[in-house]
Amino acid sequence: MDSFMQAAIDEAKQGRKEGGIPIGSVLVKDGKIIGRGHNKRVQDGDPITHAEIDCLRNAGRVGQYKDTVLYSTLMPCYLCAGAVVQFGIKKVYAGENETFSGAKEFMESHGVSVINIDSEECKEMMRTFIAENPALWNEDIGEL
Repeated sequence: MDSFMQAAIDEAKQGRKEGGIPIGSVLVKDGKIIGRGHNKRVQDGDPITHAEIDCLRNAGRVGQYKDTVLYSTLMPCYLCAGAVVQFGIKKVYAGENETFSGAKEFMESHGVSVINIDSEECKEMMRTFIAENPALWNEDIGEL
């Protein structure tokens, strides 16, 4: 596991400790993490605060995003994929897409290189969370 995905996993674990959904993300530019975040929908009572959105907010204005790489413990959903495409991020590493298939094809159709790491740790983190919190998970993915 590379250090950037590990940082995203650490963010996911922090979100879980806070009572939220264990999804984390980091934004990397020039080999350095410039933003990090985790899903805070529960903590903030905000349906838009997905991990990738929190990460981008925390990175602040970075000018051009074309040289950045986004890491997320879970394949980005359409909301987050839309931000990736809108800002011109050209590469995304996802920890897994077994739990949630996300919007890989959407990102790829807009020129984004999407790499699924297929991390067992990411899958196990989500399996455990979903087993313990099925209603919260279904709310998160819009399947109430």
